[in-house]
Amino acid sequence: MTSPPALLIAGHGIRDEAGANAFRDFVRVLARRDPELPVAGGFAASSSPSLADAVTDLVGLGAERVAAVPLTLLESGNAAGGLHAALGGARERHSGLSYSRGRPLGPHPSLLRVLGRRVDEALGGPARTPGDRSNVMVLLVADGSTDPEANADVHRAARLLWEGRGYAGVETAFVSLAAPDVPSGLDRCVRLGAARIVVLPYFLFTGTLPERILQQTEGWAAAHPGIEVHPADVIGPADELLDLVMERYREAAADGGPLTGSPSGTDDGSHAPASGTDDGSHAPAR
Repeated sequence: MTSPPALLIAGHGIRDEAGANAFRDFVRVLARRDPELPVAGGFAASSSPSLADAVTDLVGLGAERVAAVPLTLLESGNAAGGLHAALGGARERHSGLSYSRGRPLGPHPSLLRVLGRRVDEALGGPARTPGDRSNVMVLLVADGSTDPEANADVHRAARLLWEGRGYAGVETAFVSLAAPDVPSGLDRCVRLGAARIVVLPYFLFTGTLPERILQQTEGWAAAHPGIEVHPADVIGPADELLDLVMERYREAAADGGPLTGSPSGTDDGSHAPASGTDDGSHAPAR
């Protein structure tokens, strides 16, 4: 009987140590969930450990097959190309390994539930009646990309978050590389008549960019004392995120084919059917 593939958690790259530590902690928590499953995590760019080092660790644990799960909410062409190149390099170093690759994580229904929970936490608790959120505007803030497809996926996540939750609306903004920025997004919420605004980071983990969102939110709120503004937390290592990574792993393991995905990002290597809502960051795992 063929043993299941090892699980490789693939981050694109993180710009600060706090975010990298959150990534490493998440990988350790995931590994403790199933001690029989070899698990390692690494980055395709600019952070340690590298994906190549993580693959070497899995080989040392006896892995003959690897299923890679991108720990990203969105996958831009640049991120897809970087991950493809990094995995291709690891494959050359360990020619006996076979690889398959899972899909990015968002916007999956379980993560949308976590985002809704973060909104509730920012407002002091869950709504008691459907009308309790009717004057709340949510500003969903993502990293931003030069890839318009990745930015469009943020708008799709915003629409899915709005559906059925009773908010006045869900608008989008970006902390870098794309418009509107956070202050402009807040201005738009006010123009749309928002009485209360929750600024919700569309990030997995804490780090430089979520901190920048918080600083910009606090600066804007100080300049607009008549508007009620609530900063929310990142998704974090919620049980739903752990479960979703394992769902993506099972999809990739069932696919069983060779590593796919082109540097252009046109093929993300996900042949398994979606479960629930069809879902599709840079930050890479921020």
